[in-house]
This record gives sequence, C-alpha cells and structure tokens, in this order.
Amino acid sequence: MQKLVHGVHHFQQNVFSSQRTMFERLAQGQEPQALFITCSDSRINPNLITHTEPGELFILRNAGNIVPPYGAGRGGEAPTIEFAVTGLGVKHVIVCGHSFCGAINGLFDPSKLEKMPVVADWLRFAETTRRIVTENYPNLTPEELVSVAIQENVLSQVENLETHPCIAAGLARGDLKLHAWMYKIETGEVFAYSPDEGQFVPLAELKVTDQRFVRANRSVQSI
Repeated sequence: MQKLVHGVHHFQQNVFSSQRTMFERLAQGQEPQALFITCSDSRINPNLITHTEPGELFILRNAGNIVPPYGAGRGGEAPTIEFAVTGLGVKHVIVCGHSFCGAINGLFDPSKLEKMPVVADWLRFAETTRRIVTENYPNLTPEELVSVAIQENVLSQVENLETHPCIAAGLARGDLKLHAWMYKIETGEVFAYSPDEGQFVPLAELKVTDQRFVRANRSVQSI
C-alpha cells in the first residue's frame, strides 16, 4: 500500500498540478474516442498501449475480456456498452485480448478453477471459444492452442457485441465500427483482425479504413 499512497502524493503534487487545465476541462464532461474492452490482467494498460490521455478511452475490463450476449449477463457489461455508445456517442468499439491470458488457460484446464467457482461460471460465456478451438484446431501444441484460443475468443466476444441493440443499431446506421485486437505482452506488438485475410495481422500493416471487424470465414494462426 505504501507504494500506492506514494503514487497518489506524486500525482497530486506533480502530475495534476502540471496538467491542471486538462483536468479542469475533463471536469466539464467526457468525449471518449472509443470504448476499449479488455482483460482485468494487471499487465494490460490500455492508455499506455494506445498512448492516450484521460478522457480519450472509455474502458471496460473483466476476466477474459468477455462480452455476454445481450440479456445473458447480470454484470456491468451491458450498461457500460450502452452508456458508451448511446450516452457518449463513441464511434469505435475495440475488444482487445492478450497473450498469457489466465482466463483462457482456465477455460482449457478446469482444474485450475476448482477453488474459483465464480470464475468457472463466468467462463461459460467463453464456451463458444472452447468449442471452436477444440473442434477446428485438432493438431495444435498446447502453446499454439492457447494463442489461437485467445484470438478466437476476441472474435467470439465481438460477435456477442453485435447482439446488443445499441451496437446493432449503430452498425445498421453505418456510424459505428467494431475492432478485434490482440496485445502480445512479451513484445509490445498489437495485432488486429483483418477480414480480408481472415487472420490477425500487425496493426501497423492495416490501413485505418481496414481496421474493423466484419463476419468472415476464418482460421487464425498462432502468433
């Protein structure tokens, strides 16, 4: 705790004082550029990865960057999505998975969840991911399987997003775009799903206009 308390003092005495104008502006309201849905993993920092400032991302985090289908979950995911899209008018929604995801590891090794029944129950919303991978990628090594599952999970959760009325309405109007990303902790690379290739490719290789998710046949590879 001492480190956290020291950090608060540093923020108040140095960061806030040097950026007071920005925080005064933020106190008047927020206009985030995107809803960023990612894992609760402590190694993931959305603002650091995207080099964004306070007020630029509306962030939703949970174990496994999971989006329950509309009406299926009783947590805060649905109201957060609705508020971001309808209340704040964000035009981009990003689902970002990451390497070494504990939730995905638990999905394929339930023994790790024996003392975490709530987590095990939560991961039922990733059952589609488990079935896709086990039935369509039979020849992978354990490491490759997890890598592919992390990517397939991102795509499955983006598809769950499409069941939310506010998302469906925005897509129908053409003023909302969905994005599927994967962050590789060990290299700092960010990959984005390319509908043209049916694969995740380095984000830098995609044009801005191509950085969106659309339904397509896919067979992702370990990255």
